Amino acid sequence: MIVEKRFFPLYIGLFLVFALFGISMTVIGATLPKIFADYGWSYTTAGAVIAAGSIGYFLSSYLAGIFLSAMGLRLTVSLALILIFGGLEFFAKTRIPWLNMLIYFIVGIGQGGIELSVDWAVLRMEGPGGGRAMSLMHGAFSIGAFVGPLIIAILISAQMQWTLVYRGIGFLFLAIAIFMQFMPLTALGKDKGHAPGKSRRDLFQHPAYWLGFFALFVYVGVEMGISNWVAEYFVSVFGAPIPTGTFMVSLFWAGLLFGRFGVPVLQQFVKREKILIALSALMAFSVFAITIVGFAWSGNIAGAISGIFVIFSGIGCSIIYPNVMSIIGDFFPHTQSEAVGFAAMGGGMGSFVFPYIMSNIAAAWGIRAGFLMYAVFSLVIVGLNIALVRTESKRGIAAQK
Repeated sequence: MIVEKRFFPLYIGLFLVFALFGISMTVIGATLPKIFADYGWSYTTAGAVIAAGSIGYFLSSYLAGIFLSAMGLRLTVSLALILIFGGLEFFAKTRIPWLNMLIYFIVGIGQGGIELSVDWAVLRMEGPGGGRAMSLMHGAFSIGAFVGPLIIAILISAQMQWTLVYRGIGFLFLAIAIFMQFMPLTALGKDKGHAPGKSRRDLFQHPAYWLGFFALFVYVGVEMGISNWVAEYFVSVFGAPIPTGTFMVSLFWAGLLFGRFGVPVLQQFVKREKILIALSALMAFSVFAITIVGFAWSGNIAGAISGIFVIFSGIGCSIIYPNVMSIIGDFFPHTQSEAVGFAAMGGGMGSFVFPYIMSNIAAAWGIRAGFLMYAVFSLVIVGLNIALVRTESKRGIAAQK
């Protein structure tokens, strides 16, 4: 089994939490063309709203690690779920940008708490040297990220009110918060605390601590950038209808879903580090292909070709986050919540910085130039993951001496 039998009900409960988390992270990208049409927001305004959520996310990711270590998993995950519920109930009730920025900031705080809580819990269930349980858990995220935009595309095609999706998802978060109160969260125990003679300063001096941070900083920036902007990219560049553009978000997450459920099978035969590097390269190639096609051609055929590379970019992205998290968790067994929280904060900061850069580049030079930026940074991800794997290899060699 992926986890011990005694942890299986808890794993399923967290699986549901992460599926909802995936929906909440991608719903704004799927509704972005409709927000532009109904509320008249500019690229810069939309980028600012998305960035506000990312600020809450990256602040919460790290602080939740410290909070979890002190207060426990139950309180941390419960507060996170309630914050998302409240935020989604009020987001997009008005077109006022600053108010939506504040509300989305609150949603981001809850999302950061969910990210940290679930990742930490899976590390505790799986133990060192794993990665399969983490990959499958992030597959739950991909399920939500695929289903959410697909539902929105159907609702838009049926001329239904798109804002109702936010309200419905919010109530699901409230329901899962109640459900989690009956889960055996205390069975996971607590962090051991810093190793004897060690302190937080020692964490900051370890290269793996920073490599995990920067790898997820760039990766999440690219991943969420594609998710948030691919719908608008297809509408603007290839002239696709809005429902088709929205479907591209689901297509991207379908690729992630396939990878996150398929790769754990491969990890029985191939080391997670080799898979991490190979799929990082696939992601970089695919994002470059989408960008090149967008610069060279337009129309339905070009859109169909790019749609294929959207799937491959999703497959390439699929394993990066869970494998980096598993490697970081193995590096710092005593203070997993802080180490994982710091890496997750890197991802949150990436989701904050990249939409801001993207919105300004798109406003100044067009959305094609924005996707070219994502393509360039996808190569940076490959380099950072290679550096992390090499650091892990050196650690293993040193341990054998």
